Amino acid sequence: MNESFLHYIWQFQYFDKRELRCSTGEEIIVINPGFKNTHAGPDFYNAKLRLDLIEWAGSVEIHIQASGWREHRHQDDAAYENVILHVVWEENEKIIRKDGTYIPTLELRNRVASSFLLQYKRIVHSRSKIPCANAIHAVPGIVRLSMLDKALMTRLESKAGNVLQSLEKNNGDWEETCYQMLSRNFGFKVNTDPFLQLATSLPYKILMKHGDRLEQMEALIFGQAGFLGETINDTYYLLLKREYTLLRKKYNLGNRQMNKAQWRFLRLRPANFPTIRLAQLASVLHHQKNLFSKLISTGSWKELMPAFSVKPSAYWLYHYQFFKKQKREIPALGRMSIENIVINSIAPMLVAYGKAKDSQRFIDRAVQLLQETGAEENNILRAWDALGLKSRTAFDSQALLELHNNFCVRRRCLDCNIGFSLLQPIP
Repeated sequence: MNESFLHYIWQFQYFDKRELRCSTGEEIIVINPGFKNTHAGPDFYNAKLRLDLIEWAGSVEIHIQASGWREHRHQDDAAYENVILHVVWEENEKIIRKDGTYIPTLELRNRVASSFLLQYKRIVHSRSKIPCANAIHAVPGIVRLSMLDKALMTRLESKAGNVLQSLEKNNGDWEETCYQMLSRNFGFKVNTDPFLQLATSLPYKILMKHGDRLEQMEALIFGQAGFLGETINDTYYLLLKREYTLLRKKYNLGNRQMNKAQWRFLRLRPANFPTIRLAQLASVLHHQKNLFSKLISTGSWKELMPAFSVKPSAYWLYHYQFFKKQKREIPALGRMSIENIVINSIAPMLVAYGKAKDSQRFIDRAVQLLQETGAEENNILRAWDALGLKSRTAFDSQALLELHNNFCVRRRCLDCNIGFSLLQPIP
């Protein structure tokens, strides 16, 4: 037994209500169990009960054991003075108010059907990473779809929350925030932290002062990232080094310069080397001035593709790293990489902007972009696919990832429409 399940039992009154009495003998008639409280204070508010012949309105507090009241020190919290009923699984002690009167207590452990308890334990304590894997086919399609909608919005709102936190640190500067979020995304998991550190140490406004000169933007980016500290004879390298030396002094960047050792190359394909990603980022920023303004005015996936499909400078068309020239031209940022940027940067930015401006159309646009974007591929999504829930778009894959990570793994079956539909008492 856990408290969330006890909340569920009380909220939907899934217990035997015949001859219902408090432990102190009063007859209980539940007129309204109240509304679940998601903030501090008692678990349910605006409940209505009849104790013997007197009707009461107030709060209901729930614990596995009655002693939880004392252990949580509710007796010292004024918010709990209007509790009219203490619902417990086991009344292991009597709870008394400050004035010496007993709090009416209802014990449920002998009033819940054993088949219902077994049903709950079978799902929640399943060894499968997806607890309802063996029963999900019994859930109506409309229920599964509604949960995917809920999971997707939960994920988008969480990511948008991170954007808004960054926005606050950037004093409300959307362009700076967009630049930082996009830069972090160019790390593609392995190098996300150094990319974000780079963007934080090299303000967008400084970069844009040199936005028309790609070699100066590369000098700032590669120099600040710590890649221009050597003295090897390479014409383009030496050009960037000279530019960075001047610009570092001009903008007083030296004390924030990164170390080359912070960047990870091990076990990466050359196309994912951080040097290539830095060159691609520089090119995107060079070709797309005021990137955030463009993103919020973009209507579809087709309009976004050209913004990120730009080629890097001539040098990086044939180099994965400095000094190591390739014979074949290195391809521009691929479709899968652009889809990753849409999923992890652009959609969350649009949702954050929509929330900040109280405009649903930006949130709707984010959802539309995900519906136009291809689904990701990984072991989690393959597990869902095996259960018949195949990801066709990023809308599907993001929803299923959130469902797995935030509901299934954490066994939040009672907060999930799918789990909720399976955890109904057997008539």
